Amino acid sequence: MEHISKEKIQLDFNRQEYSNDQLVSLYQKMLKPRLIEEKMLVLLRQGKISKWFSGIGQEAISVGVTSALNEDEYVLPMHRNLGVFTTRNIPLYRLFAQWQGKLSGFTKGRDRSFHFGTQEYKTIGMISHLGPQMGVACGIALGNLLREDKKVTAVFTGEGGTSEGDFHEALNIASVWGLPVLFCIENNGYGLSTPTKEQYNCENLADRGKGYGIESHIIDGNNIIEVFDQVNTLCKSMRLNPRPILLEFKTFRMRGHEEASGTKYVPNELIAEWALKDPIENYKNYLLNNDILSEKNDQEYREKIKKEIDSNWEKANNETTVDVDLDRELGDVFSPFEYYNIPASNQTHELRLIDAISDSLGESMMRFDNLVIMGQDIAEYGGVFKITEGFVKQFGKQRIRNTPICESGIVSTGYGLAINGSKAVIEMQFADFVSSGFNPIVNLLAKSNYRWGQSADVVIRMPCGAGVGAGPFHSQTNEAWFTKTPGLKIVYPAFPVDAKGLLATAIEDPNPVLFFEHKALYRTIRQEVPKGYYNLPLGKAALVKKGDDITIISYGAGIHWALEILDKHPQISVDLLDLRTLQPLDETAIFGSINKTGKVIILQEDSLFGGIASDISALIMENCFTSLDAPVKRVGSLETPIPFDKNLEEQYLGKRRFEEELLNLVAY
Repeated sequence: MEHISKEKIQLDFNRQEYSNDQLVSLYQKMLKPRLIEEKMLVLLRQGKISKWFSGIGQEAISVGVTSALNEDEYVLPMHRNLGVFTTRNIPLYRLFAQWQGKLSGFTKGRDRSFHFGTQEYKTIGMISHLGPQMGVACGIALGNLLREDKKVTAVFTGEGGTSEGDFHEALNIASVWGLPVLFCIENNGYGLSTPTKEQYNCENLADRGKGYGIESHIIDGNNIIEVFDQVNTLCKSMRLNPRPILLEFKTFRMRGHEEASGTKYVPNELIAEWALKDPIENYKNYLLNNDILSEKNDQEYREKIKKEIDSNWEKANNETTVDVDLDRELGDVFSPFEYYNIPASNQTHELRLIDAISDSLGESMMRFDNLVIMGQDIAEYGGVFKITEGFVKQFGKQRIRNTPICESGIVSTGYGLAINGSKAVIEMQFADFVSSGFNPIVNLLAKSNYRWGQSADVVIRMPCGAGVGAGPFHSQTNEAWFTKTPGLKIVYPAFPVDAKGLLATAIEDPNPVLFFEHKALYRTIRQEVPKGYYNLPLGKAALVKKGDDITIISYGAGIHWALEILDKHPQISVDLLDLRTLQPLDETAIFGSINKTGKVIILQEDSLFGGIASDISALIMENCFTSLDAPVKRVGSLETPIPFDKNLEEQYLGKRRFEEELLNLVAY
């Protein structure tokens, strides 16, 4: 903070061409969040609210940036940006209800503080992980760019958040794609208690723009006229010439990270120095000294705002607590989706699994002109498996987009596209690499509809599976990482017909879907596949073989392993159930088959412990116990990473042990 302590204390306000009304309006807009905060701090001391993240001293940034945006332009604030919400004229009782966990808030009591979004006010709040917010802004801006809307998207972060990888991924994406994103860094001196000298080692955070080829500026974050004027000028330019811009606002956090944290770690002289640079008091004195504002007017404004605050607080505080409604809670995990069957054509052609997937993607691209496919090397190269080969020529580079190597940033970008009315399909080059995008999948996509009613219309394609000698980082079937996360749908087909129809439905569905594609089946499994567009319902298993002795439950490559073993033992009468989708799970088909056969073996390629076979086994024990003639048997792969050597890989896979376990169960 040494560079700030040497600056002059007096703020230099230059009104330029702005009218008195405009200057006073900026003052009123700053005054409202300050007075709300003062009220909240009193209520916090009285124990009437549980937590508060103060933005006192930083109002000029939130108000100035938001005032420079058009009302139909998205802004993505953080938890210290109350001025964004008030400048967007969000009703105060709804804000207060949100903070109190009331139904009139934006999350039905499911989240607190500013962890919400609202399409009505084009304001998208953050999650506690901070970084993904940057990528979401990229997705929103990409949607605007594709439609040539000439709109800017503004997104906030603190200086601490710039240490996260998502920040750097987003800057790179925005730079490479020329996205009209205004990246706003509020450099307020501390990330919780960690000072800036322990956060970064460059003189100014704005300097990072050079490394990404991004225009950047440093702005005095306590000077409301400077903030508004510079941001307003830049936004006008960005609308005509779309590009990202990085802004560093120099300011200071006058209170704790949140009130319970306090500020004992901050030198007293630093607090005293910045208190003299208070953005509201300095601006008020400027307005008074230049006869733009009178003391009487100021008092009237304060009284009016305080009345508004008190009446809205009373309204929110008098609202009853949220009624517990189990159906509503479970029903809001996913966005509503009515499946309408589009039957398959009678005309067919033989396709491999990989061709069926490519066919389905192409059909969906023609059906949905707002669909964008993103992934590493998917454009001219056609992807490492050539599934999108020829798509650039057919659909153009705007909709078939090569991405930088940044899974987290691209998943967040996909979510931003969905927020802005598009559909996104993201190809993970290998399912293993999804670990680098895990956070936005489980915390943004999965929780979106439950938290604030926003659908996350994103499909993530997951080339997965062993049997091709690809080793520990290109062979996993990691579906169990996601089947336990409410809000995600998981599809895992075994046959070309299913792959084409289920992928079509996954893209139709406004909810996030992870679509697993087994690499070893890509070019080995062929089938007569209907031509043209058709779909298949999610959550419906397929009965591949029908019998009475035993039920085999599997999916993906496991189905083909089972068929191979059953060819050797035609005397076994089997119900072979292909789950096809793991979330939602077809419990009706599972229980119906077991109640008929009395014996069940569950086969998965994933290592056994913690896999979906365990949950299916538990469901069977809880719902079909009296029908069972033998213990439920699970077969999976070894509790090791997947090895590279062919012999070691064969030993690893559950296929090796399935035949013996099946015969033991038949003989039980």
